Amino acid sequence: MWAAAPLLLLLLLPLALARLWRRGAARLEPAGRAVLITGCDSGFGHLLALRLHRLGFTVFAGCLCPGGDGARRLQREAGGAGRLRVLRLDVTRARDVRAAKELVLSHLPERGFWGLVNNAGISTFGETGWLPMETYEKFADVNLLGSIRTTLAFLPLLRKYKGRIVFMSSIIAYFTLGNGIYSMTKAAIEKFCDALRLEMKKFGVQVSIIQPGNYARSTKIQPPLSAEEIWSELSEEEKAVYNKEYVQERANFFNSILSEGSTNGNEVVDAMVDALTSPAPKARYMVAKLKEKALVLVCALFPTAVMDSVLSYALSKVKLA
Repeated sequence: MWAAAPLLLLLLLPLALARLWRRGAARLEPAGRAVLITGCDSGFGHLLALRLHRLGFTVFAGCLCPGGDGARRLQREAGGAGRLRVLRLDVTRARDVRAAKELVLSHLPERGFWGLVNNAGISTFGETGWLPMETYEKFADVNLLGSIRTTLAFLPLLRKYKGRIVFMSSIIAYFTLGNGIYSMTKAAIEKFCDALRLEMKKFGVQVSIIQPGNYARSTKIQPPLSAEEIWSELSEEEKAVYNKEYVQERANFFNSILSEGSTNGNEVVDAMVDALTSPAPKARYMVAKLKEKALVLVCALFPTAVMDSVLSYALSKVKLA
């Protein structure tokens, strides 16, 4: 056992040095730097836009509905200051992304374009066969291709100003519990980020991933679903396999998880701000409860069969009659 101690110290030394550097180095000066955030109608994007505005950044807040309640509330809360601009940005539309880039270019502050935060996303739950192909395509377009679309558009500016890119992922990238459609998009975006992070180092661009746990009550990304809503969307083939009681049990199970979500979305925003302002941002920020982190640890360190057993036990009360 003791023979492995030097190797362990060698592995931990860079982490210790990085932590000391993070504590001692000066924070970024936000004034004169622009950040574009997607998905600012509500949730983390809304909170982050306000936080960055208060810190002194020039904020471009992309909203799916710029005339909606969330966008109007964002403008009111920012006090109508010129440093926060709300713009229409549907990340699935190349035209919106091009227009957003043109707006940013025409209103760049003196220190240029500092950050892109790919926050927009959607979620739902249901077993694999319950969801039609159109839903899978929509989720891939918003959660995965939407982030790639905005990233490719703004890469030239980010390289020029040696800025930051922040991606919203989830601990669900590591495992799935009734929401495989969401999990698959987050696992995919993490691999995209891993490649991008390595490629951008030579340009001085930092790439970070945010991995929240259950913050369902802090956002509107996943409203509760009733069994009736789920059942009405099932194909006749699926209705022949499942029954209403099973669907009710699954809905109750997932909605109970949603009800346990944290209401303190600012914990996640703190991580996003650190990724944008720290002199040494982390590659990954996991913002989750201890039991959620333990699940991720089991997934990372143990054979797949062990994780399958853990998740199967969690679902053991849901029986197919």
